[in-house]
Formats: sequence, C-alpha cells, structure tokens
Amino acid sequence: MIQVTVFVSHSMRKELPEAGPAAASEGQYSGIELIGHAGRASDPVPGQELVCAAASALVLNMANSVEHFTDDRFEAEEEEASGMFRFRFTETAEKVSPEGKLLLNSLIFGLLDIEEVYGEPYIKIQFKEV
Repeated sequence: MIQVTVFVSHSMRKELPEAGPAAASEGQYSGIELIGHAGRASDPVPGQELVCAAASALVLNMANSVEHFTDDRFEAEEEEASGMFRFRFTETAEKVSPEGKLLLNSLIFGLLDIEEVYGEPYIKIQFKEV
C-alpha cells in the first residue's frame, strides 16, 4: 500500500480534522511524503499497477512543475526500492508562490480522488501538522 502523509502548516491547525479536497484550496500544505507501493509483485492485485503509475505520475509532475514554473525553494528526495518520495517547500507558507501552492494542492486533490476510487489496499492518505 502507498502510505501518503500530507504535511500541513501550523496556520492551518483549525482546518486539520476537515482536511480533504475542500481544504486543498486553502494552500497551506507544506509538503508530502509517499512510502510504499500499491501492491506486491509476488502477489498482484488487479488495479495495483494503475494506482502506482497514477500516483507516481502525479507526484513527479508536481515536483517537476514546481521546479520549472516557479522560483519556489524546495527539497525532494526519492528511493525507488521502498517507493519513498518526499517533497517539501523550504520557505514559509506565506512565501510560497500561488503557483507552487496550486501545484501541491492539485497533487493532493488527485491523490484524494485515487484514494476515494481505489482505497485500501492500494493507497491511504493522512494529514499531519508540522
């Protein structure tokens, strides 16, 4: 299963329990971490490759888009074997451009849609205050 943790800035504390697609428009997310794969190659489940490919495409597109279309500073790290990808803005939420916020919000919205359609055992999303 892909475990997704969305990092939420302190300024969004009151919104945390209701975080979801509607909260994505607030633009107070500071980063995201994905760990794992949608399934095991030794025990394939129908749909796992689709979920894994969709999540990977969304995440990589977001990181590449932030790099190419904004001047926002960020850190990104990946580890193919574990399926880990971590992205975080290195600036405060107030300094992240509207475009950077939109790109991260769009990623989260897309991942939430995948979770809604496929759910466990493929993907699980949680929100964590930082």
